[in-house]
Amino acid sequence: MSKEKKLRITEIRNRKAGHEFFLEQKFTAGVVLTGPEVKSVRLGNANMSEAFCLLENNILIIRNLHISGFQNAGYMPQDPLRDRLLLLNKKELKKIGHKMKEKGYALIPVRLFFSESGYAKIEIALAKGKKLYDKRHDLKQKDLKREMEAVKMVKL
Repeated sequence: MSKEKKLRITEIRNRKAGHEFFLEQKFTAGVVLTGPEVKSVRLGNANMSEAFCLLENNILIIRNLHISGFQNAGYMPQDPLRDRLLLLNKKELKKIGHKMKEKGYALIPVRLFFSESGYAKIEIALAKGKKLYDKRHDLKQKDLKREMEAVKMVKL
C-alpha cells in the first residue's frame, strides 16, 4: 500500500457530555476491543451517550458503550453493551483515583477515535455535573454567539 492512502477518519463524539457536565481534565486511553467490534466502530456503529467509566481496584472500565454487532462477524453472538477495559498508565490512574474520591466528580467518555497507528482510543474527562441554571446559561451564550455570527454575515 502507498503512503498516500487516505485513512477513513472515524470519530464518535458524546454530544451530551458538554451539555450535562463541566469537563475539567481530559485523558486519552486505549480501549480493549474484539475484532468485530473494531470493524463496527470503523463503520461508525457506536453510541456513547449513556456511557460512563468506573475505577475499581486500579482497573478502569467503561460501561454502557454501545457498539452494534458487525454484520459479517460470524456465528459468535456479541453483547453490544459489555464492559470494556481502558488502558492508562499507573500515574494517570492514580491521579484519576484521587479526583474520583472527591465529591461530585465523574469520569465521562468524550470521544472514540482511531490513532494514527490504527489503535482504538477513547478520550475521557473528569467532569462535574451542571445545574439547570448552568445549562440555561450555556444555551443563552450559544444563541447569542449564533446571532452575532448572523449579523456579521449580513453586514458582509
